[in-house]
Amino acid sequence: MQAGSAAKKILTAGAERIKIDVPLLEIATFVEDMIQSEGFGVAFPVNISLNEAAAHDTPSPDDTRTFAQGDMIKLDIGVHLDGYIADTACTVDLGDQPILCEASIAARDAAIAAVKPGVAIGTLGSIVYQEIKSRGFLPVANLTGHGLDQYCLHKGPNVPNIPSAGGAVLEEGMVLAIEPFATTGTGFVHDGRREEIFGQLVQRPVRLPAARKILKEIEERNGMPFARRHLHVKTADLALARLIHDRILRSYPILCDVSGSFVSQAEHTMIITSDGCIVTTA
Repeated sequence: MQAGSAAKKILTAGAERIKIDVPLLEIATFVEDMIQSEGFGVAFPVNISLNEAAAHDTPSPDDTRTFAQGDMIKLDIGVHLDGYIADTACTVDLGDQPILCEASIAARDAAIAAVKPGVAIGTLGSIVYQEIKSRGFLPVANLTGHGLDQYCLHKGPNVPNIPSAGGAVLEEGMVLAIEPFATTGTGFVHDGRREEIFGQLVQRPVRLPAARKILKEIEERNGMPFARRHLHVKTADLALARLIHDRILRSYPILCDVSGSFVSQAEHTMIITSDGCIVTTA
């Protein structure tokens, strides 16, 4: 609950600072510094994904990008306390597409209203789909909400954004992040070229000194993702490539719909109770 309250406060503060000509790196630094100054941990690098990008974009160490008129920005943050994570996201529209933003919010809220023990996970997908389609857009079919656990950002059950027969049944005590994405594009995302977020798959000895330094720096993250800009290691790019090649780390490429499209996102984390849920990030 504490992490959720902090996440709400920090997400709001970060979103308010997104303006035309403001650097993306400035927002990422502000959000992550605020998480730590409030006494919490950064559960994953702040995602700042523009326009057709739905997720997994974060500034590089020398990023020079700034927000522009017409941009649709997804700000997705994770806050943790002793590994217990609050995951929340919003969309900032620097153009004029309020209905697209409304579609993801309405889908999220309608799905949350249906959450209680005994509900099949596919029911939530049908609700999300109907809310987004009714506003003239498509949900992103190959992105889902997800369960959360200590130091674990993604675990079952996945929460679909499209109708899905059957599936897991919600149980009291589960922690879920529901995050609909609405798009003007195809409804499917693909891997883009940018790769700035990484996560550890296994623990294994390595020979390259720079690779050993990276593993030492990320040790306290307990497997949670990190960004290239978080590292203080010379020749980090070479070491990252070696660790990925050896399947010790994995990368999280930016996820994009077709060029020229726009994607909105809305997300809350909740704990399922005996008769509904408590939304920790609301």
